[in-house]
Amino acid sequence: MFQSLRRLRQRRETIDRLYGLIVAQARTPAFYADLGVPDTISGRFDMMVLHVYLIYRRLASESGTRGAGQELFDRFCADMDGTLRERGVGDLAVPRKMRAIGEAFYGRAQVYDAALAAPDDAALGAALEKNVFGEASGLAAGARGLAAYVRRTEAVLKQLGAEAIVGGSLVFPEPAGANT
Repeated sequence: MFQSLRRLRQRRETIDRLYGLIVAQARTPAFYADLGVPDTISGRFDMMVLHVYLIYRRLASESGTRGAGQELFDRFCADMDGTLRERGVGDLAVPRKMRAIGEAFYGRAQVYDAALAAPDDAALGAALEKNVFGEASGLAAGARGLAAYVRRTEAVLKQLGAEAIVGGSLVFPEPAGANT
């Protein structure tokens, strides 16, 4: 019994560490300063969603780590729930807002899946411009740079085994210079 509790605690700590890497990467100043991602609650939320999605997608691609992908998503949801409560959202409104967050995540995931399946970055750039920068942002160069970063991140994730990612061996590529 104690061993299963210990394994559960270790798994939770592992997911927390992985989530911490994602949060740190999503907050990297180069996204906001160099690529023009809006430094707003919405912009930061979209960078979190993008990074959780990329890891979730990679973990879901192997049967042995699908559970870790779900645990990562659950950790993201717990963080968003806590953030809403810290911002003063009332208990009755939190479930509605969490449903909207889940719909936003899965909606973006569906769009990003389709865009990543395309051979070039046009669809990915368009998806990122709409979701991250805002539809009428006029920041196509930033969206192209972010699309290049996403492709580099995908390549890094494919090179790493999913178990290595869960184990904390993940190092994200630098976003700086992504728009060159």
